[in-house]
Amino acid sequence: MSMQDISRFRFTDGQPNLRRYHQARWDEPVIFELSQAGERGVLVPEVEAAIEAAGHDVLATLPAGMQRKDAPALPQLSQNRTLRHYLRLSQENLGADFNVDVGQGTCTMKYNPKINEQLARAPKMSELHPLQHEDTVQGILQVMYAMEGVLKEVSGMDAINLQPRSGSHAIYANMAIIRAWHESRGEGAQRDEVITTIFSHPSDAACAKLMGYKVITLYPDENGYPDLEAMRAAVSPRTAALIITNPEDTGIFNPRIREWVDLAHSVGALTCYDQANANGLMGIARAREAGFDLCHFNLHKTFATPHACGGPAVGAMCVTEALAPFLPRPRVVQDGQRYRLDMGDDRSIGKVSAFLGTASIVLRAYAWVMNLGADGLREVSEIAVLNNNYMMAELLKIRGLTAPYAEGHRRIEQVRYSWAGLAADTGIHSDEIGIRAADFGTHYWTSHHPYVVPEPATIEPTEAYSRADLDEFVGIMRHIADEARQDPAKVKGAPYNCPIHKVQGDYLDDPARWAITWRAWQRKLREHGAA
Repeated sequence: MSMQDISRFRFTDGQPNLRRYHQARWDEPVIFELSQAGERGVLVPEVEAAIEAAGHDVLATLPAGMQRKDAPALPQLSQNRTLRHYLRLSQENLGADFNVDVGQGTCTMKYNPKINEQLARAPKMSELHPLQHEDTVQGILQVMYAMEGVLKEVSGMDAINLQPRSGSHAIYANMAIIRAWHESRGEGAQRDEVITTIFSHPSDAACAKLMGYKVITLYPDENGYPDLEAMRAAVSPRTAALIITNPEDTGIFNPRIREWVDLAHSVGALTCYDQANANGLMGIARAREAGFDLCHFNLHKTFATPHACGGPAVGAMCVTEALAPFLPRPRVVQDGQRYRLDMGDDRSIGKVSAFLGTASIVLRAYAWVMNLGADGLREVSEIAVLNNNYMMAELLKIRGLTAPYAEGHRRIEQVRYSWAGLAADTGIHSDEIGIRAADFGTHYWTSHHPYVVPEPATIEPTEAYSRADLDEFVGIMRHIADEARQDPAKVKGAPYNCPIHKVQGDYLDDPARWAITWRAWQRKLREHGAA
């Protein structure tokens, strides 16, 4: 086939054609159903007599209720059947490594360099044990200390802790610091309110609520910015903190953020910056210059480490010097030419994770940063912003799609769009567009609830995608919008090319029918029968 023929195949009237796609369907059972008694994938060596004796001594110190009476009911499979099982499952999934994943807005789905995966899986890393003496793990302690130094530069903050295992975990730990700070000043009972905004991450409000605070949620003004007058009405001597995302999940950056911070400080409150949306800000804007007291980064977003289906991850906490004593312990400190673990004092909120957190994720992030350098980190953000605004210009050419608020203004790293116009014309809703998008091998996400933006779609290109990738995604959205006008029943019946077709949502709305573990599923079957 000539290059001219290939060009004709890939483009029609200058627009990219949609690639043919169909996902594998294996009807693969869960691994427990594949288990066959006596089948083995590995032969475990006999326990040495000395180790067995020591084990009995340890068991003797455990309460009877903590001692297992029977061996765990683990599935029993050969190596090849285990491999086959997981490969089949992998073919029934979408993932960032084999589809254009820009539709996962607020998630910052970006390429995770495979050389960094090799580093994390090398024996020198993968065979470390968290109970090793610190003299034997100087290398990873140095990496963690150095990564904290990177985050100090990026945030402008004075002290970092890498223990939290997710962004929400870091938010919760920051809220614990906020509570500990006010208690140390005798104001813990008085300061019982936290202020946030509706377009900040829901974890901000959720973690404050979990910490026992009353949450005051502010809504945007007509331009999409947080309402400063509403903030003035909300602050009081009862305010413990302002916690806010900027840019918010609309992609709109609040240029008056310093006024918000100063207003919170004027009543003695602390200010916490949720920097999960930091991919467009590195080397450009820092939490310190905006006056914040605390912030956090998601290494599994901004710093190109795997999301890994909810874990492992790292939510890096960053604080000012005044709040450093309250950070989780232990902390990695440099002592001459070596690194050691410092347990701090009684002001620390204590451990928030086992040991030091997810060391392999820190290693991946550090390798990514060292490869890019300071100029490279800024370029990441510049390209992310460029990609986002290019995509916004192209998507807004589709009839029925708009970008509410801040009309005529650029966005940072993502946009929350609205299909309200298309829904009014065709009856096709945003979640139905997302399901149809899966037929073309891509993800698509609406937004957090509540749907303040009607018929929302949140799209974040990041720096990892080429112009051809962005055009492909825009082409999918254009195609589905055309289908909605010409054949809405086709969109409503989707998906067609996926391993599972239309999912019955009534299961999701009935907690009595949920079973999130194999054991729970077996119990439900016994209680209610196979139906």
